Amino acid sequence: MAGKKLTCLKCAQVNRVPFDKLGDGPKCGSCAAPLMPSKAVEITPAILTKASATDDVPLVVDFWAPWCGPCKMMGPEFDKAAGQLAGKARLVKVNTQTHQSVSGKLGIRGIPTMIAWQNGRELKRQSGAMKVGQIVGWVPRG
Repeated sequence: MAGKKLTCLKCAQVNRVPFDKLGDGPKCGSCAAPLMPSKAVEITPAILTKASATDDVPLVVDFWAPWCGPCKMMGPEFDKAAGQLAGKARLVKVNTQTHQSVSGKLGIRGIPTMIAWQNGRELKRQSGAMKVGQIVGWVPRG
């Protein structure tokens, strides 16, 4: 079956979703979690590793920490952008305080930092807080 590969953000199962169904609220075949959530979802480093290597749809990750003022300002904007981009890209978050090894592994020097992946490749990265319109404009379209 042709379609876009999406890693479930909850159970890490790889799913194939027909291109024309990406905007229809597809769910994971294993755990029924939404595959194209309309809000940013917190994920683990293991799911990040699998999804960034596998997914055919842009995966945009906000690396943040709860103590970071600019991160707190950008959080609601990132959620709004996730809603506007549902069906076109997936926006997720990784807490760098909880998962400290991720920053060093990916060479993240400051937060918030967004990194976009697709088809196993890092497409782009941006540091600093952004508003919803800037985020939507920055995100690559799958």
